[in-house]
Amino acid sequence: MREIKIGLIGFGTVGSGVVRILQENSSLIGQRLGGQIVLNKIADLDLARERDVVVPTDIMTSDATTLIDDPDISIVLELIGGIEPARTFILKAFERGKHVVTANKALLALHGAEIFAASQRHGARIGFEASVGGGIPIIRSLREGLVANKIISIFGVLNGTSNYILTKMTAEGRRFRDVLKEAQQRGYAEADPSLDVEGIDAAHKLAILASLAFGVPVDFEKVFVEGISRITPLDIQYSLEFGYRIKLLAIGKGDEEKVELRVHPTMVPSNHLLSTIDGIFNAIYVTGDAVGPTMFYGQGAGGLPTGSAVVSDLVDICRDTLKDAKKPTLSLTPLWSREGRALKDMEEVVTPYYLRFTALDRPGVLSKISGILGGRNISIASVIQKGRRGKGTVPIVMMTHEAKEKDVRQALREIDRLDVIKAKTTLIRVEGAVT
Repeated sequence: MREIKIGLIGFGTVGSGVVRILQENSSLIGQRLGGQIVLNKIADLDLARERDVVVPTDIMTSDATTLIDDPDISIVLELIGGIEPARTFILKAFERGKHVVTANKALLALHGAEIFAASQRHGARIGFEASVGGGIPIIRSLREGLVANKIISIFGVLNGTSNYILTKMTAEGRRFRDVLKEAQQRGYAEADPSLDVEGIDAAHKLAILASLAFGVPVDFEKVFVEGISRITPLDIQYSLEFGYRIKLLAIGKGDEEKVELRVHPTMVPSNHLLSTIDGIFNAIYVTGDAVGPTMFYGQGAGGLPTGSAVVSDLVDICRDTLKDAKKPTLSLTPLWSREGRALKDMEEVVTPYYLRFTALDRPGVLSKISGILGGRNISIASVIQKGRRGKGTVPIVMMTHEAKEKDVRQALREIDRLDVIKAKTTLIRVEGAVT
């Protein structure tokens, strides 16, 4: 049985998961592949750390360059994350004629155009299934299973940390900072959780999905991003009264001219599948013009689920290697249209809105608010007004019909300057009919 030698850069959680899968499922993988994958070298800065897998000490090194330069290694797994030195390692691997598998979502979101161009230029392949959704095979589904479809929309619960926090807040009525602290104690959130709770991680993943689904190289800086740190138990309570649940949603929509990409807390109808995605799980809801709505669900992180996706790409590349394929399979990289489509500015977005005002309990307040909204072509669908919550203020909660973001923002700036408004208005966008 022919051997294919690989090198692993990064022996952390995901790297350990990959090694464990290769060790425990070696026979099964070999049978399905028709060849044997041999882990020839592992590079990591911390060689002494205890791990839940055991490897021969003579294949360990702290110098990733020696791994990349090793002529016996034909595939490099980059699992260190971050921008540098991961970017440099990947480009050097291509220059040495090696294929690459990576789980690096941030790198692909920010430097994907450069990485994919280098892959094509050097006749090397790059697999990145593990960059989005952990063990969920969404990348392969978009580039192969849904290849006959024009993708209409993508809605994703793409960050397990934020989803866990919102799930606990909804079920137990607890505050954001209290649930975040618990998530950190349980290992679901980092010591610095900003990438997760501020929506950046989900936006990285959305940028990658959009490049495949809509055929556009995404300028990540133009993706609208808003996190969940301002969501309160009060907003969750009102969302349930209106028949919605709040999720941090990654949203991509495409038409003939523009692509809309945004990540923010979103009110999703309680009877929609995405509203049922709880805890640390991820889900991606994709609608194609031919297939209609589809949903992909599973664990979005963790050593073994993500390792499963890494090995999936590894086996795919090994099959071509065993066939002595000289050219990379283009389906592994995004195929961008020549004309491209511009990204829609957030001010152009049209959607329903949830608005919560903190107002003095006086006659005429509601008419002032509704008058300003009406002046900006914002129609009110429903209103909830409860009793005083202290210091003479009351929450006034509204659901609007579809309105343009620019108009809503302008109206809220005017409303928040009223002397009867005592706190900045809370805004949550609504997807009234996720399709």
